[in-house]
Amino acid sequence: MSSGQNSGGLMSSAGLVRYFDSEGSNAITMDPKTIVAFGALFGILVRILTIVSF
Repeated sequence: MSSGQNSGGLMSSAGLVRYFDSEGSNAITMDPKTIVAFGALFGILVRILTIVSF
């Protein structure tokens, strides 16, 4: 690519960066530990139900 040619990559992604960086005031916030704990408990529940069904 020549130095005089503008690919527009940075300008076209500027709006997406602003969109993903902004946090809404009504956004749901959860602690990451809560998500990991929920996933682990769900996995344990599935294992128990799999064992019980046999």
